Amino acid sequence: MSFSLLRNPIRRAAVVGIRATPRVNATFRASFRYNSTAAPTPKKSNVGLYLGIAALAVAGGSFYYFSDASNAGTAQSGAQAKANFVPTKEDYQKVYNRIAELLDEAGNYDDGSYGPLILRLAWHASGTYDKDTKTGGSNYATMRFEPESLHGANNGLNIARDLMEKIKKEYEWISYGDLWTLGGVAAIQEMAGPKIPWRPGRIDGFAVNATPDGRLPDATQGAAHLRAIFGRMGFNDQEIVALSGAHGLGRCHTDRSGFSGPWTFSPTTLTNDYFKLLFSETWAWKKWSGPKQLEDKATKSLMMLPTDYVLVQDRSFKKYAKAYAEDADLWFRDFSKVVATLFELGVPTEQFVTSDPWIMKTLDEQKA
Repeated sequence: MSFSLLRNPIRRAAVVGIRATPRVNATFRASFRYNSTAAPTPKKSNVGLYLGIAALAVAGGSFYYFSDASNAGTAQSGAQAKANFVPTKEDYQKVYNRIAELLDEAGNYDDGSYGPLILRLAWHASGTYDKDTKTGGSNYATMRFEPESLHGANNGLNIARDLMEKIKKEYEWISYGDLWTLGGVAAIQEMAGPKIPWRPGRIDGFAVNATPDGRLPDATQGAAHLRAIFGRMGFNDQEIVALSGAHGLGRCHTDRSGFSGPWTFSPTTLTNDYFKLLFSETWAWKKWSGPKQLEDKATKSLMMLPTDYVLVQDRSFKKYAKAYAEDADLWFRDFSKVVATLFELGVPTEQFVTSDPWIMKTLDEQKA
């Protein structure tokens, strides 16, 4: 059965039915280890510089170079792979469409969609930003390189990078940072989520720009850790809770994070059920040999991480989580805003090709 049959209108109607039939037996995949994608080596030739100068003359300043004394070369926008090609919004919509189609090609992978995996790639590529040092973020797509690609928090994302590489080969002009974040936008919108404002302009860096380990959240930790990690990116308590709602999608894998199971009964449809379940279900520590996680007492088929459960334990976090559990529209509005901000972390404003972000149309909207 094609996953495309479960698009937004049908997905929303099906949520109640899905939740009424809890997923009791989660399939545990055999442990495996994937190799990371190869890191491209910066060229020593000045050809890129000359092409860049030419493109500046043609595109009227829409071409961006980033020079850094610590770099062994020049970071170039993927959109300028062809010096005389200046992509339009329609060109990016075509990339969005191809990503949306790819999400449905998952077959038996997880719950039938690559959406949660592609969203995780966009989030982890953006969430390395440090507001004090102005390093990290989505601008250089440095997860292409070791050691960042091998960081524990990025386990399994080589699958997502390999999937997106197929699209990169079809649209060579787009930068990896733009491709990955546009993938996150497509994943959210195609899984019945809110519209995410987005604009292109990220450039591809080199291995020297890779970020150190430890910048992404550790799911075994508590409130202080969440505030330290997200505060480094510039987010407050309300934004931390809003972003956490993305756990309404997907599941954990023992061969990646060590944790196991989905957060909700509808892991390929974005709703505010994550917040509802935090309050409506009784949660207990799972008795198993893996890392500490909670399971719902009723079905023992759902899970929550320690960093999830802290949202109902910490007084400040709890008030926002409660508000989102009671008002899905409120959460969608806040989630849209904070995700748009997340995906732009680390990108200098002058690099963006438009001052006003775009709203990309879903596949369903284009068929209407």
